[in-house]
Amino acid sequence: MQTRKKYIFLTFLASWLLLFFFGGDQLRRFAFLSVRKAEARRNWPRWTDRSLLKSFAEPEELQRDGDPSVLSPRERRAAWLSVHRSGRCRMETCFDFSRCERHGFKVFTYPQERGQPVSETYSKILSSIERSRYHTPNPEEACLFILSIDTLDRDHLSGQYVRDVDEKIRGFALWNGGRNHLIFNLYSGTWPSYTGELGFDIGQAMLARASSDTQSFRPGFDVSIPLFSKEHPQRGGNTGWLHQDSVPPKKKYLLVFKGKRYLTGIGSGTRNALHHIHNGQDIISLTTCKHGKDWEKHKDTRCDKDNVDYERFDYQELLHNSTFCIVPRGRRLGSFRFLEALQAACIPVLLSDGWELPFAEVIDWGRAAVVGSERLLLQIPSAVRCIHPERVLAFQQQTQFLWDAYFSSVDKIVHTTLEIIKDRLAPHRSRSRFLWNSLPGGLLVLPDFSTHLGDFPFYYLQHGYSPSQKFTAFIRVVSQAGSLSQPILRLIQAVSGSQYCAQIVVLWSCEKPPPPSGKWPQSSVPLTIVQGSRKLSQRFFPFEAIQTDAVLSLDEDTSLSTSEVDFAFLVWRSFPERIVGFPTLSHFWDPEQGRWGYTSKWTNELSIVLTAAAFYHRYYHSLFTEYLPAGLRELVDGLAACEDILMNVLVAAVTKLPPIKVTQRKQHKEGVAQQMEVEGTAGSRRFSQRQDCLNQLADWFGYMPLVSSRLRLDPVLFKDQVSVLRKKYPSLEK
Repeated sequence: MQTRKKYIFLTFLASWLLLFFFGGDQLRRFAFLSVRKAEARRNWPRWTDRSLLKSFAEPEELQRDGDPSVLSPRERRAAWLSVHRSGRCRMETCFDFSRCERHGFKVFTYPQERGQPVSETYSKILSSIERSRYHTPNPEEACLFILSIDTLDRDHLSGQYVRDVDEKIRGFALWNGGRNHLIFNLYSGTWPSYTGELGFDIGQAMLARASSDTQSFRPGFDVSIPLFSKEHPQRGGNTGWLHQDSVPPKKKYLLVFKGKRYLTGIGSGTRNALHHIHNGQDIISLTTCKHGKDWEKHKDTRCDKDNVDYERFDYQELLHNSTFCIVPRGRRLGSFRFLEALQAACIPVLLSDGWELPFAEVIDWGRAAVVGSERLLLQIPSAVRCIHPERVLAFQQQTQFLWDAYFSSVDKIVHTTLEIIKDRLAPHRSRSRFLWNSLPGGLLVLPDFSTHLGDFPFYYLQHGYSPSQKFTAFIRVVSQAGSLSQPILRLIQAVSGSQYCAQIVVLWSCEKPPPPSGKWPQSSVPLTIVQGSRKLSQRFFPFEAIQTDAVLSLDEDTSLSTSEVDFAFLVWRSFPERIVGFPTLSHFWDPEQGRWGYTSKWTNELSIVLTAAAFYHRYYHSLFTEYLPAGLRELVDGLAACEDILMNVLVAAVTKLPPIKVTQRKQHKEGVAQQMEVEGTAGSRRFSQRQDCLNQLADWFGYMPLVSSRLRLDPVLFKDQVSVLRKKYPSLEK
């Protein structure tokens, strides 16, 4: 029995020894392949996976361990904690939601202290907030607070560095440890390490920071913003460079870069390696060492040749003529060329490991940029060559949308920052990523109006929705007679006769009370009276009585037939995002006066449809009242006949499209023309106020949003020499 146990034990031991000596290598291979497969699933992108493609960069160009400017992990952590003492801050732990419940999302900017220096850029940021709909001069109403101390440049070697910030903010009664405060910052840290240090304790404040790094960024609490120059426009901004009729199938250059090359220090590794991808044909990579005070002391053997080649190419020309633009990190993670590439429709190829991209919380950068790895620099040319031309055009189109929607001005950058924070306060009413990444953009879609795409006029074609098949006639009455005139009685009769009319809402803006219900004409549709004020802007208030998507805006003296109303409504259903109507104006630039003007003469061009007889989507009532700041509505109330111009400017700014004019009866045309003539002689003051209104609106928007058109839509067989029985709207030809 003992001998049997001994043989069993020896056999078991021998089996383990054989497995160890002959099978161990196979086990190690299996473990290695398992790890490799796990890494292969984390593709960047699939055709340039870092675990499958080796880097061909020279080791000294990628090695940073010997660089004295690079901090150890412990030092980086200490630098981060010096800024974020409350490192675990989230909206739930470091933000007081109760301050936003009574008055909504209001922002208070601290008053400027005498003698306190403020940079031009920070002045633009403060101005953007103070002229917005979010601003309140009362700190008791505020949900969010903005310091008057300039915190944009926290490089203590900079001339704009503000000292003793800690001491100053501790003296603010509203500081409260930074709770409900937002701090803007563009530059942090200094030579040689360029850490995220700000030089003061932000407490529980949120950071809106450029060049944010993913390790120190607090998702859902901080906001990553782009780095922009002091020349960046306050509002409006230049348009993108991609135009509908100027998209070449293939640009001269595939991939370009022109910029500084750092010889030492942080950020030098990637820029020093860029010369490896230059082929002088379709890939241009130009660097210069000639910057800084002592560049000649550190210059290498390539510097002289690089400096000569650098001067041979114009930077703007390269942007115009290239499909992709390399955006490497500089001393900090972000750079100005990111926005420059976006505007130029030059698809950014980002080489800045660890950069939290601007507004990445809401923007899908995978649709507008190629996010690369600094250690896979040499794989970039082959990677971008693999992108299909149709995909390239989609990338370019998205760069133009993002530039125009969120980055073309300081106003848009600041407002996007505030709207992201506002969405966090009520996640159930926040905008989806689809809304942020689709026309017209998140800033122009109000979640308080609706969260359903079918309730907005912009998404019908994309999602197969259709606007409602009925409209609401909205008639504004301002007559002081206190009784119903014949024109309004005829107008109610004509509108109610339309098969598409769901209801009639009368905005009674007279001092005298409206007539009793028995005095109003009988109609086949409900008629609702809304008591209003004399304010012109109230015409576009989002009244609850308006239940349909379409609104037919009318003046009490408008003359329309039922056929005109029916035809105009059918046209509007094909263009629900635009204003569709009858009487029109056109704007023009007067070079002699150096200002905008308008004319009511019958010309081939039009850019304004008067809301005395026009269809539009009811969402524009909400946008007019809630999106536009109170100052613009006060402007409208102070100038005669300015409200319809503002509505046209607003819709054009949102859609980038002109209004649509539809057929009018000849008698109506003559009546309007005579009325315009009277205004031109006896109403010169009214005409002058309209001109002032147009120019003040252009100044507020920073550009002229109105778009001119030569399009007019008529019924089929309109004025054709055919039988009247074949025509659907024969009365329009009278």
